[in-house]
Amino acid sequence: MKIEFLLGAVALTLGACAQELRPLPYTETPLPPVAAQRAVADPAVVSPAGYADPLAGYTYRGPTGPRDWRTVNEEQSEAN
Repeated sequence: MKIEFLLGAVALTLGACAQELRPLPYTETPLPPVAAQRAVADPAVVSPAGYADPLAGYTYRGPTGPRDWRTVNEEQSEAN
């Protein structure tokens, strides 16, 4: 238990020291302009707000009943 505590303290200490090792005239790099950020400010860009039914074009394909598997395989084979 003491070893884990000691290793944790060493890791925190090294992490704190590493923060101080960067050069003094540190400047952050600005973010590049992104099209999505510009689109929010541009009132001409509008996304469609219409409703689209997720089940449009769906056709029910219920079971037709049990059939002999050999007959079904013969119907679907490439030889036919």
